[in-house]
Amino acid sequence: MCTWITEKVAVTGAAKGVADWMAVTQVNVFYDHPVEAPFEHAMVIDFVNPSAGVGARVAVELSAASAFELVRALEAALASPEAVRDLARERKAASFDNDLDPIGAS
Repeated sequence: MCTWITEKVAVTGAAKGVADWMAVTQVNVFYDHPVEAPFEHAMVIDFVNPSAGVGARVAVELSAASAFELVRALEAALASPEAVRDLARERKAASFDNDLDPIGAS
């Protein structure tokens, strides 16, 4: 069954595409039929920059077990002292920005 249920996350980052590095502003995540991976279903993660056109994307298709291990590894890396410090700084900056613009006009 195709679900096409997609989680979309706004992000700030970069990805290495075929030709060069590109800005990444959104990640689309869904569990459905893959295009290339040899599974009936896969965790599909699309790193995209919609403002740069349809070619500005890097896609990954993972088995469910691989996706689970990726989440575990991400959580472990984010628990490092450096990541905890940086996340606190980013959250504080975002909170400050929201205090300046309480109605979200920016």
